[in-house]
Amino acid sequence: MDRFEAMSVLLAVVEAGSLSAGARRLHTPLATVSRKVADLEKHLGVRLVLRTRRGLAVTEEGRAFVAASRRILEELDAAERQANGDYSALRGGLHVTAPIAFGERHLLPIALEFLKEQPDINLRLSLVDRQLSLADEHVDVALRIGHLADSALIATRVGTVRRVICASPDYLARRGVPRRPDDLAQHDGISFQGFATAPEWRYRRDGAAFAVEPRYKLAVNTTEAAIQAALAGIGIIRVLSYQISDQLRSGALQELLTEFAPEPLPVNVVHGPADPLPLKVRCFLDWIGPRLRAQMAR
Repeated sequence: MDRFEAMSVLLAVVEAGSLSAGARRLHTPLATVSRKVADLEKHLGVRLVLRTRRGLAVTEEGRAFVAASRRILEELDAAERQANGDYSALRGGLHVTAPIAFGERHLLPIALEFLKEQPDINLRLSLVDRQLSLADEHVDVALRIGHLADSALIATRVGTVRRVICASPDYLARRGVPRRPDDLAQHDGISFQGFATAPEWRYRRDGAAFAVEPRYKLAVNTTEAAIQAALAGIGIIRVLSYQISDQLRSGALQELLTEFAPEPLPVNVVHGPADPLPLKVRCFLDWIGPRLRAQMAR
């Protein structure tokens, strides 16, 4: 039995949530995947996973073995990349992630210029409004908006973004302009979830933070849907400044309660604590850092 292959199969099954989903991810027949997991369990003498009506349940022994397998395979991958020159040559794949709107507006143009300068690098850019795990998703570099939780990740700040309350001129003409945060309790709001750093309805008054929310008229699960609803005059939204910069500039949305705005949120570029850091990652960080700072300063 190839134990490294068996570990890879088990990880795929656990991450996918079922044997069949793992087989699809691996492009391998279900019978083969099932046999490899069974062979691994027989070799170890323990049950690693259990089939249930809801999918797959990982046993206590399975959770420990999955964590160890992930660590071993990552170390093996790093050793192989170092041996073939991946740490000292500008070539190979690079996986980068960022929030959708920020990535499209700020990161993508910079990344495209990087690819023109480095023809031997292949870039995978995952634009998603949720935080991907760098270890689990094999991400080299991530752009994070908001205060970072304590972790082993290395972070470099490239700027800040403001939290903005806004509404359409049509809505404000019908319902009036809120002058203080307390006025929002009498207004309609648009709620959205799905973004890792969705702005809270928080304000500053005499140095202290407090929260007031409007009544929710509409709840959606994407930022873009919330913005479209605000443009249609449905209610008030709170978003991040870069998400509606064009609408504010054109007057399609009007910013509110600016004097009560909370402190801006930090924007960081983060990467894992690899030592040595692969040359392609270090080069990409050196490329995007000053360019992102310049863009955000403007």
